[in-house]
Amino acid sequence: MPKVIRDLSDTSSYWAAVWTMCAMPDVHVICDAPIGCFNLVATAVPDYTDAIPHIENITPSIITENEVGGSGTGPAVQLTYENLRDTGVLEGKKLIVVSTAESEMIGSDLSDLVTKLQPGTTFFHSESLSDDEWLGRDRVLQWLWENYGQDAAKDIEVEPGLVNIIGPTYGCFNAPSDLHEIKRTIEGAGGRLNLVFPYEATLEQIAQLAKAQVNVVLYKEFGHTLADSLGQPWLHAPMGMQGTTQFVQKLGELLGTQDKAQAFIQQEKKTTLSAIWDLWKGPQSDWFPTTNIGIVACGTYVEGFTAFLGDELGMPVAFASARPLRPGDPDNEGVRQILHSNPPAFVFGSINEKIYLSEAGARFTNFVPAAFPGPIVRRAVGTPFMGYRGAVYLLQEIVNRLYEVLFNFLPVDSAYSKGPRPGATNGASKPAGNKPGNLPWEPEAKEALDAALEQLPFLPRISASREIQMQAEQAAHEAGLDKVTAELVQTVLAARKN
Repeated sequence: MPKVIRDLSDTSSYWAAVWTMCAMPDVHVICDAPIGCFNLVATAVPDYTDAIPHIENITPSIITENEVGGSGTGPAVQLTYENLRDTGVLEGKKLIVVSTAESEMIGSDLSDLVTKLQPGTTFFHSESLSDDEWLGRDRVLQWLWENYGQDAAKDIEVEPGLVNIIGPTYGCFNAPSDLHEIKRTIEGAGGRLNLVFPYEATLEQIAQLAKAQVNVVLYKEFGHTLADSLGQPWLHAPMGMQGTTQFVQKLGELLGTQDKAQAFIQQEKKTTLSAIWDLWKGPQSDWFPTTNIGIVACGTYVEGFTAFLGDELGMPVAFASARPLRPGDPDNEGVRQILHSNPPAFVFGSINEKIYLSEAGARFTNFVPAAFPGPIVRRAVGTPFMGYRGAVYLLQEIVNRLYEVLFNFLPVDSAYSKGPRPGATNGASKPAGNKPGNLPWEPEAKEALDAALEQLPFLPRISASREIQMQAEQAAHEAGLDKVTAELVQTVLAARKN
């Protein structure tokens, strides 16, 4: 039987092209698309991820039945262009026409048409039918360099000390905050920022990429092809304490600023990283080796979380699944089965994983947003995952949520507030005023409780054990029983799942 793909985690290379090109203000894109495919990529999704009400520099050609059935999409694109030209939208901008899955399905190739539009107009065949967003971003970054920067860069000389950051685009989770921290880290190591491409650049500036002595690629999924083409040394942006220290040291070596880099590391240990020592070596220290985690995110985060939380802090990694999938990683259905059968204490993931946890009734698993898709906005610059500050932020999130687990354990008497008051009758022949906690348990009842607790992460077992015992003993009192039975425990456990 063919394998059914569940709950897609990635967008297409068409979306990647739009989110890459339209980050630059001197570009206007005509997407060869029906209105629905324009609305999703340009209006709906960016609004609840990047907090952009709509992307202003993109217009659809609006494919209809007429274009699909015979005329092709050329006339629609031509008309769209003329409307944009006549209303002055294209003034001071380069025009790029981008294919979509729909136009590619009917074999629309507008390479010839664009030569008849505004001078300098280009056509990008997005390969939307075959490529995902990660490969799409890598391709379009390279394509932009080849078409708008490479020739103009032939006479540009490298300027020592300059550093490019390659990769941040729309639709990249937590990009503003991670970018802010990587900028700070580069400057701390003695570098001077040249271009942040494409997030803070223009199409007109692309040739200036050639000035940088070193390039930093923000994500491991894309950007490396362009970095190779630029011909200068390049590094991936770091995560975790050790990864960031190694990054700063290496960048200092490449730039010849070793002294500045080492001074920055020492200063960060005394300031930013002091929170790591305080939390990891404090009263919470015994939590980390007993608190397991699951990770579903882009490969950059999966590798970074595994190295920092797993290797450095000693947290057991129950499972990890990168997007795009690596060999051996569980797909969405595999992740769903894991979360239904044995959810870890923490899950870093997307809305998909949050839904699976909700389906499973995993009340004691903490969900931490770490990926798209999902309605989660990360525009603030104080929530990084990368760099030294990212290590502190992640550890802070974990400790606060562990405190929350303990808090849920403390107000246990509230579970009885709904029960009969002391001295009242409960329909049985004796008062219901005996306080729960005094009843004996059948051995089979205790075995049923232990088996249920084994399915929970280690730390939440404390809270769950007390809560289930209270509920079972309260139910026994209400039923007029003088002990807790296995049947009663199973009834309580079943009610908790519903």
